[in-house]
Amino acid sequence: MKKNTMKEKHEMRILCRKIKKLIKIQNFTECEKLILKAMEKYPHSPVTHNLLGVILEYQDDSSNAIKHFRAAWALDPSYIPAKFNLEYYEDSLNRHHFAIDERDCVHEVTFEI
Repeated sequence: MKKNTMKEKHEMRILCRKIKKLIKIQNFTECEKLILKAMEKYPHSPVTHNLLGVILEYQDDSSNAIKHFRAAWALDPSYIPAKFNLEYYEDSLNRHHFAIDERDCVHEVTFEI
């Protein structure tokens, strides 16, 4: 498997930030354009598939969303947002809280005394 270059990692971080901002204003058309452009440039990136899965879920296209979450995980099983989204999707208790990048993968931790 080809490892991500520093340039690709940097571009994916920027893309994730842009997608988060666009989701807040529900501009899913622009999200899709940006993601598909990135997919053309980096066809083996788990990030782009994960992002597309998030956008599809926001558009209530759950069957295609899960396909992209699975594709992201298959491309890189160590990519935490894809694993998080697959696990979260299966639980499906709190919809529309998906991981766009690693910072979104924080679970609430409780401690018993």
